Amino acid sequence: MNTNKEINDPSAFEMAEYFDTEEAIAKYLNQVLTDDKPGGLAEAIGCIAKARGINEIAKASGLNREELYKALMTDSLLSLDTIQRVCMGLGLKLGVVPA
Repeated sequence: MNTNKEINDPSAFEMAEYFDTEEAIAKYLNQVLTDDKPGGLAEAIGCIAKARGINEIAKASGLNREELYKALMTDSLLSLDTIQRVCMGLGLKLGVVPA
C-alpha cells in the first residue's frame, strides 16, 4: 500500500491505487463500517470491485456482472450473503469484534 500519500476525500478513481493488498482493502472497509454512512458499504465494495475488475470479482463471487452492479449501487440494501460472496471474491473474510 502506498503510505506516502495523504487521503483527503479522494474520488473512487483515486482510491483504486490504494487497493493493492487485501490488508489495505480490509482497513478501508473497516473504516467505512465504523463511519456508518448510509450506502457507504455498497459504495466502498463497488469502488474496490471496480478497481480490481468487476468481471473478476463477479466470477469469484458467483454473481453475474449485472447482479454485482445492482447489488453495489449506493441505494441498494446489501444482503449478508452478497457481502460475504463479494468479500470472499476479494480474498477477505468477515468477522465480528466487541463494540
